[in-house]
Amino acid sequence: MPQQDLSLLTDFYQLTMMQGYFFQERSGEKSIFDLFYRSNPSGSSFSIAAGLEQVIDYINNLSFSEESIRYLDSLDVFEAPFLDYLRNFKFTGDIYAVLEGTIIFPNEPILKVIAPICEAQLIETALLNIINHQSLIATKSARINWAAGDDMVVEFGLRRAQGPDAGIYGARAAVIGGCDATSNVLAGKMFDIPVKGTLAHSWVMNFNSEIEAFRLYVNQYKHDCFLLVDTYDTLKSGLPNAITVFNELRDQDALPERYGIRLDSGDLAYLSKKARVMLDHAGHENAIISASSDLDEYLIRDLKLQGAKITLWGVGTNLITSSDCPAFGGVYKLSAQIAGDQIIPKIKLSDNNDKLTDPGNKKVLRIYDKETGKIKADLITLIHEHYDERHPLIIFDPISTWKNSTLKPNSYTIRELLVPIFVNGTCIYKSPTVFEIRAYCQTELATLWDESRRLINPQIVYVDLSEELFALKYNMIKASRESSS
Repeated sequence: MPQQDLSLLTDFYQLTMMQGYFFQERSGEKSIFDLFYRSNPSGSSFSIAAGLEQVIDYINNLSFSEESIRYLDSLDVFEAPFLDYLRNFKFTGDIYAVLEGTIIFPNEPILKVIAPICEAQLIETALLNIINHQSLIATKSARINWAAGDDMVVEFGLRRAQGPDAGIYGARAAVIGGCDATSNVLAGKMFDIPVKGTLAHSWVMNFNSEIEAFRLYVNQYKHDCFLLVDTYDTLKSGLPNAITVFNELRDQDALPERYGIRLDSGDLAYLSKKARVMLDHAGHENAIISASSDLDEYLIRDLKLQGAKITLWGVGTNLITSSDCPAFGGVYKLSAQIAGDQIIPKIKLSDNNDKLTDPGNKKVLRIYDKETGKIKADLITLIHEHYDERHPLIIFDPISTWKNSTLKPNSYTIRELLVPIFVNGTCIYKSPTVFEIRAYCQTELATLWDESRRLINPQIVYVDLSEELFALKYNMIKASRESSS
């Protein structure tokens, strides 16, 4: 798609705050913002980071066109000196982020911005818009693909997505989360994703008979052929006609390597088992049975438990919209100001403990069990803290502090999650392809314990605070309470 001018893809108050900082001569003051989220979608114990490539594109192309400047001028809110500042706007800060496909958990920074306050403020809305959406769909896709096991899953949701961008970038995120292909041709072109599809009921209905429709279709598509068998009567009409056509192709030595049927309605477990018997009896043991019809992770899991013979799943609405949890809920909060060499921590207080923020310039460490390679916990620390795997490590729940455990020396490994993406406004990171990200995501998912992957009541993976960060946070809370009493 052509590069769009996204300079105005922001909330109005970002621009009014920017103008306020500008006229207070504070626009160059450096600040640190953390992007994180507070709870996992869909009852999951984890989420998957996605959208970084589009964040990079946004930052690299962020500038105000004259058309945008004229529009802002027409609002009678922004003054000429500030508009001149916007004319020369360029992001000059630093961005650190977890890589796409990484397993992430609530309340830990998944992206950190260190930049002059006006720059950091402007990009908030777009960063949240991009990362929230793709992380949501990638997480939903991971759940669906886990339910499907080794079966192929194709993203089928374009027509139900909330607009073209949601369909395009949702398809990308779905592949990161584990899908093998998409029905979305534009997403296929943009991201080099395989595109797949069969035929619609309208094709069958447009011919004098179902078998004529099937014959004409397979004559056109001899190498990858799937017939939709539920337009009229699946077991009495669609399947027998499909088998007749498959037999004719076999007699002509023209049976494609990949062929099969698609079920789009009815009791998919019952119909697929009946279809498998009929296909096998006719000598079509290699015929694939695929299914669509409002699938999600729970229905796929239940169908497999009932012995359904489906090995290819086309998942549409419930994937592309994450229908049971249609918003990710990421937030972007100030965590520190920078004055020369001094970092001044900042904290947002709230009567709701879930909305307290973690102050300071931080990093996120992932702690793995050395023997199994599984995640033990994540540890949020201040940037200067150092940990040695040769020493014991105490980790504790930052809310229920009595919950703690001591990791023995040399029993764990540590990996830092936030990596530099932009330095002084220049991108130093090259995004992998979508399928490279997908492969990385699969290795990430393998670091989760099975108990944390189950669909219902999964085991939570703890995100802990270092002792120094914990003390800083609660000393700031205490000082604030004392000053207000």
